Amino acid sequence: MQTSFLTLLCFGCLTGVTTVLFGFGGGFVTVPVVHGVLTATARPGDAMHVAVATSAAVMLVNAATAALAQGRQGRLRRAYVWPLAAYIAIGAAAGSLAATALGDTALRLLFAAYLLVTITDSLLREGFLSVAHRPRPEPLGRATTTLGGMGIGLVAAALGVGGSVMTVPLLRRRGLPMAEATALANPLSVPVAVAGTLVYAVAPTTAAGPGQLGYVDLTAGAALLLGSLPAIAVARRITGRVPDRVHSVAYVLLLLLVLIVTVSLGV
Repeated sequence: MQTSFLTLLCFGCLTGVTTVLFGFGGGFVTVPVVHGVLTATARPGDAMHVAVATSAAVMLVNAATAALAQGRQGRLRRAYVWPLAAYIAIGAAAGSLAATALGDTALRLLFAAYLLVTITDSLLREGFLSVAHRPRPEPLGRATTTLGGMGIGLVAAALGVGGSVMTVPLLRRRGLPMAEATALANPLSVPVAVAGTLVYAVAPTTAAGPGQLGYVDLTAGAALLLGSLPAIAVARRITGRVPDRVHSVAYVLLLLLVLIVTVSLGV
């Protein structure tokens, strides 16, 4: 038990760093880690559902904390947050409900497929790894804001990943630098996290153990947050100093690493 707590604490620190630098909110780190810890401690039951639910709860705190800090630093452009966030929230509610009806294996396969598609898109389609400087980035169109927002919320909430891997490439291709695109991913992840946490917390589950609220593992979530919140405070001091090209390449490499770990651990 102590080893599991320390493992979650260490990965919580990584979650905090990725929240600030990449806008992940923690999903890509917490889902495989929580799943692995639950499986190793003989609680394989609904391990993937618990991992996704716990990820959503951790992401809620991380994304909100990072968004407040980045807002004070002037990194958030309101025009790209609202009304997109409202449509993301609508999609997130539907995605969370859909995920509770999916089997654990289906959820694992969807998580890996989501990673693979995102990596391929970032590498092969122009506009992500390098963005020409534009004095005035392009605004989001109505279809992108409404249908695109609901699609982002649907997928992100179902997989507990916040949606940054859709919002960051979207904003990059509108001409925003990496530092601003990743900063905006945090407030756009908040509605996903709220919807996901609420749905998973009240969902009936026969596998709920001690310290669980619905599918949300409160003990694992607390350990992750103990590591992530101090890391967010430190990482926000260096964001914006990373060269744009290095920042975008590191983003893709981190996704690739998570995919490798996910496949190798059978998550």
